[in-house]
Amino acid sequence: MHVDKYKNGFQVTLHEDCLDEPFQWKKPKTIFVCSMSDLFHKDVPFEFVDKVFSVIERTPQHRYQILTKRAERMAEYFSTRSVPANAWLGVTVDVQLSKPRIDALRGIQNAPIRFLSCEPLLEDLGQLDLEGIDWIIVGGESGRMARPMKEEWVLNIKKQVEEDGKAFFFKQWGTWGSDGIKRNKHKNGKTLQGSICQAMPVS
Repeated sequence: MHVDKYKNGFQVTLHEDCLDEPFQWKKPKTIFVCSMSDLFHKDVPFEFVDKVFSVIERTPQHRYQILTKRAERMAEYFSTRSVPANAWLGVTVDVQLSKPRIDALRGIQNAPIRFLSCEPLLEDLGQLDLEGIDWIIVGGESGRMARPMKEEWVLNIKKQVEEDGKAFFFKQWGTWGSDGIKRNKHKNGKTLQGSICQAMPVS
């Protein structure tokens, strides 16, 4: 990416020099923590995760979103620690085999917001247990090797979310449009049977 921070590629790298950045932002922000990585990767020691959450606790003006595919490790971490009031916790649920992550997320006590990221949505997820879940994001895959997402998969999730009174956010179609044609993701848009993007729930 020609950015010094990512010079190690996909090798897990801890950027302790960046931990003070949120203290410098005067206006409240919504911050996606480790947007290019996973805070709960096995090679990220809990001692470093402690430092991240220390910053989160000391900057209550900001809202932090933490998304992981390592739901069990996140649950292990919070089994002995409390969740800051300004931290939203989420798990990626892109295929049926990843649905057990929802149970791990649900088991974390006192999380102010629990969310699912069904992006990229790669198959029909079937029936979902959304008890204790506040917000569901759905989106298609982008990039040259993107796999298509079917509209009926999205509508299945949308219907369940609306029936349960949760917040639903359709992020994008991605590289493949609703018509099954591959094109620039910006041309495919961010709507599904009309505009359905909702504001994020307030913690």
